Amino acid sequence: MLGTSATSHTPRSAIWLPIFAGLSASLVSIGLARFAYTPLIPSLIQAHWFSASDVVYLGAANLIGYLIGALIGRPLAQRTSNKTALRLMMLAVTLAFFACGFPLSVMWFFGWRLLSGVAGGAIMVLMAATVLPHVPASRRGLASGAIFLGIGLGIAGSGTIVPPLLSLGLRETWFGLGLLSLILTAASWFGWPSTTHQETATAQQNPTSSPTHPAVYLLFAQYAFMAAGLVPAMVFLVDYVARGLGAGPHVGALIWVMYGLGAIVGPVSYGFLADRWGARLSIRLVLVVQAIALGLLSISNSFMALAMLAVILGSFPPGIVPLALARVHELIPQHHQQQIAWSRATVSFATFQAIAGFAYSALFNASGGHHALLFIIAGGAIVVALLLELGMRFLKIKRSQAAPAPTGECIQL
Repeated sequence: MLGTSATSHTPRSAIWLPIFAGLSASLVSIGLARFAYTPLIPSLIQAHWFSASDVVYLGAANLIGYLIGALIGRPLAQRTSNKTALRLMMLAVTLAFFACGFPLSVMWFFGWRLLSGVAGGAIMVLMAATVLPHVPASRRGLASGAIFLGIGLGIAGSGTIVPPLLSLGLRETWFGLGLLSLILTAASWFGWPSTTHQETATAQQNPTSSPTHPAVYLLFAQYAFMAAGLVPAMVFLVDYVARGLGAGPHVGALIWVMYGLGAIVGPVSYGFLADRWGARLSIRLVLVVQAIALGLLSISNSFMALAMLAVILGSFPPGIVPLALARVHELIPQHHQQQIAWSRATVSFATFQAIAGFAYSALFNASGGHHALLFIIAGGAIVVALLLELGMRFLKIKRSQAAPAPTGECIQL
């Protein structure tokens, strides 16, 4: 099993240190680097740092960088180590925050936003593989929820930390985010555990991948459609409430706070579900709930209904990460192969998230700002993720029925 030797050598009292390091990394590289940008958009335009079209272009830089980071994360760690790569990526995000305080040009800003996305993708690939081997197997779902809680804290923090900072000035806001990132980087610096000798030896002895179980490819596909399903609420929810329903920016901000509350609750709750019921069943349950929530969002207009739906939908983006990771651990026992599979899953997620971001934006403009249409399509993507597993189960049953049973034995389905 993953990290058996590492866990046995790690004192229980020291387990919280790598978990804290992981939480800090997800908070800095994804929670703040991606989601704190959203409430800064109006100020960037109003302060004439960039035009409205440039701001959208700069927002996409982080998603593109995330995909690049997911691709280069493991090669970077192989040249150095997981611990060194994670430290370097957190420093890169910190530097990017400070650099964004100087609007020298669009390309300057784009480059630093791209770098922050690269760091986020690399951290996402490496973080769990570095931390979870030092956590008891029975608590890895909850622990993965704890380390990805940083994403939820960043979503919630984007609506609470940024506004007070903006009262000081736009440049000061970027510097404030950089200072917070620097503090968390320093606080977690010595919390990262080293790769164990057994894990290194296993990776060297098994440089090539063993045949991949079809269920792993199913997970990649499901994870990709989950990414496509979460984008509309994550990007357009506030605009839907404020402009689409005519409730105004204040109500939109309140709904975003509820979305952030869900994002805080999601990772730990979903991780607990994975420990309790298993990742496979938990994924099914979560997908059903999310599909229903997106359908209801497209027809809801009361504040209470929108607030409840925002909490449910907000739990999804950071919550599915520990669920998908737990499913990888269920399907693949070897630590090195788990790292490879998780890297590929993150790449599939990042790819579909980036494609969906551009596609939904184009559809939104083409439809004249039809929010409900986006939510319905997102719900359809979640349903597809559910149907993929049903389709695979159907094919498996058909193949079992077609295969001749050995003499004197019956086929167990």
